[in-house]
Amino acid sequence: MADFLLNALLAGLALALVAGPLGSFVVWRRMAYFGDTLAHAALLGVALGFLLDVSPTLAVTVGCIILAVLLVTLQQRQPLAADTLLGILAHSTLSLGLVTISFLDEVRVDLMAYLFGDLLAVGQGDLLWIIGGSLLVLAVLAWLWRPLLALTVHEELARVEGLPVGALRLALMLLIAVVIAVAMKIVGVLLITSLLIIPAAAAQRHARSPEQMAAGASLVGLVAVCGGLALSWYQDTPAGPSIVVSAAGLFLFSFLLPRRAA
Repeated sequence: MADFLLNALLAGLALALVAGPLGSFVVWRRMAYFGDTLAHAALLGVALGFLLDVSPTLAVTVGCIILAVLLVTLQQRQPLAADTLLGILAHSTLSLGLVTISFLDEVRVDLMAYLFGDLLAVGQGDLLWIIGGSLLVLAVLAWLWRPLLALTVHEELARVEGLPVGALRLALMLLIAVVIAVAMKIVGVLLITSLLIIPAAAAQRHARSPEQMAAGASLVGLVAVCGGLALSWYQDTPAGPSIVVSAAGLFLFSFLLPRRAA
């Protein structure tokens, strides 16, 4: 196997492994729009990275984390509905990122690679960052699994039981922010949320416990990555969108299988 294809496969598998359980929380807590907002803001991070002459990956990570903290703070203090605030920030940050990039005359930016991913261009440095970030998020998620599950099932009951509800909510948003920064290289800004949601939605129909859904979502993501890369390799299609199309196909296929009895 060619080195670039092996790097792409390992990077995609690492992301799919962590996107499964984290995407399950996104589906359970109906946070898809929040994920979209962070994904749109990632492009602004890329632009600021080039503008400040720092690593775009680092700039995206820091930018997504700052925006996650800002969102939590604004949601607690502002009178607007949450979806209205998220819509404002999502489109504002995306547009600001595109405007900033237009001023970078001396820097050539492959905008399509950031919007739709460039998985086959993942190098050794990118691979280490993706695997390291995925393992870190997976470890923190495993550590916080039970408290986050209690928060998701019944937030008020979790508060009564003494769980730090605000800190847990912020921790989950920060984990999503890190995964989005990691995934940008693979599926791009516009497709990141789909890789979190589609495998989890496909697994939800047949899971009988939260753990089964998380494991099933990871499995669907792993198969989608392999299928998308195969499609890209043999049909010369873009890798990132091919992975999402493969995941969508698996989601549709899940409806053909009989639902498991409870």
